[in-house]
Amino acid sequence: VQLVESGGNLVQAGGSLRLSCAASGITYSIYDLGWYRQAPGKERELVASISRGGSINLADSVKGRFTISRDNAKNTVYLQMNSLTSEDTAVYYCNAGVGSRPAVPPFGRYDYWGQGTQVTVSS
Repeated sequence: VQLVESGGNLVQAGGSLRLSCAASGITYSIYDLGWYRQAPGKERELVASISRGGSINLADSVKGRFTISRDNAKNTVYLQMNSLTSEDTAVYYCNAGVGSRPAVPPFGRYDYWGQGTQVTVSS
C-alpha cells in the first residue's frame, strides 16, 4: 500500500496550492480520508476530512480557505489551499482509515499514511 502526496511548495502569503494524494494497493472508495499537518515542535493535527459518503469536516483555522475533495475513480484525494499564511507552514500528510478522522493523536493503528509534502508560506 502506498499513499503519495504531491503539490507541496514554497509560496508567498496570500497564494494558493493544491495538494494531491494518490493511493495504490487500496481502494479509496471504502475509506474515510483526511489531510493532516505537522509544524516543527507541534502535534500532528487534522486539517480536513472527507468521509466515504462525501461529508466534509474542516478545522476552524482553515474554514473559508481550504477545501477537500476526492475522486474515487482516480483513487486520489485533494486539498485546495487558498489565502495561505505563514501559520499554514507545515508538512502535510494524507491519511486513509475507517471511521471519523481523529483531530489529534492517537490515530488508528490500521490507518494508512503518506510520506508527507512540505508546504512553506513566506510572509
